[in-house]
Amino acid sequence: MVAPAASPLRPDAADLLVWYDRHRRALPWRALPGVAPDPYRVWLSEIMLQQTTVAAVKPYFARFLERFPTVAALATAPEEAVMSAWAGLGYYSRARNLHACAKAVVAAGGFPDTVEGLRKLPGIGAYTAGAIAAIAFDRPAAAVDGNVERVVSRLFAIETPLPAARAEIRTLAESLVPARRPGDFAQAVMDLGATICTPKRPACALCPWMVPCRARAEGLQESFPRKLRKVPGVLRRGSAFVAVRAGDEAVLLRTRPPEGLLGSMAEPPTSAWAPDYDPARALLDAPLDARWKRLPGTVRHVFTHFPLELTVFLARVAAGTAPPEGMRFTPRAALAEEPLPGAMKKVLAHALEQKPSAPPAPQAAPPAPDLATPPEPEPAPRRAPIPKVLSRRPASAAPLRKGSPGGTRRR
Repeated sequence: MVAPAASPLRPDAADLLVWYDRHRRALPWRALPGVAPDPYRVWLSEIMLQQTTVAAVKPYFARFLERFPTVAALATAPEEAVMSAWAGLGYYSRARNLHACAKAVVAAGGFPDTVEGLRKLPGIGAYTAGAIAAIAFDRPAAAVDGNVERVVSRLFAIETPLPAARAEIRTLAESLVPARRPGDFAQAVMDLGATICTPKRPACALCPWMVPCRARAEGLQESFPRKLRKVPGVLRRGSAFVAVRAGDEAVLLRTRPPEGLLGSMAEPPTSAWAPDYDPARALLDAPLDARWKRLPGTVRHVFTHFPLELTVFLARVAAGTAPPEGMRFTPRAALAEEPLPGAMKKVLAHALEQKPSAPPAPQAAPPAPDLATPPEPEPAPRRAPIPKVLSRRPASAAPLRKGSPGGTRRR
């Protein structure tokens, strides 16, 4: 790799902090100026924001705080309640680690205030440890997320593609962290990447680091960071079985194993997911004997590493039907409390919102006879034309002439 030439000017943290003081975003987990940050809110927001947008996290963050206002409340909550509150955010291992981390923090008497101490907690990696240490405890640590990677790669025009460039980007990001206000600096770089140094059409004219930015000087800002071409995952297929019990309209669910994809989440029973799955043999995977109806269409969901396509089968079972071992019937009204991931919410919506086909429209009956009104008289029959009487005179006879016998009457 050829190292980029040295920039004539080095990015100054003071310039970025001046910009941040004027343009900082108002976020529900961010402390107001002059107010000490709450480590619990900082930690919770950073876990939620992994692989998720700010717009998607905001409503979840508010609801999560209502149910678990402190780290102690989260630590003592049942795992099912935590997974239910997390349902829809995806990457469900984060929720399991969040619960385990809360228990560890309560057992330790509080959050560690160093990167090294934070790294020992479940679910906290290098980025999250740096973000919490800087924002919550004002430690001089770098928090390198996707926004920061983009800003730094453009500042220094790093040619190494991601993910190989991450070590180099982290080293350069750490070199920019000031001794004063490192927490505000960490949030300032995040805000810069989110609002100014965006992936497409960055607003370079408004950037406080416009002058020292190497990529902008070369007119190549939109081409950084360099990335390798992403190889799409192989499509997997499977079947999902939605059984609805008569009487209470309860739906058959089960809990996935704690390890692996969608661990500890709820779902209607499904088959294995495989590229060569054959829906024609799906009834061999059904959880119980019933009159299963294959619904039209499929449910498609895209995970991080592969897309999934599910064929959905629906059946109504008799009232009082007992669930198979390891499964449960959940009333329709209580489905919102189940930790259902997005893919399984799609399956249930596809099955439970099916509208019955409309019956054929009945043929209109002939109108009843109107006996009060006399019928119109029938028209008189048309008379046939009078046939023309043909002469019996032979055609070979001489024509009659005026004045000849028989030609005129005698007077």
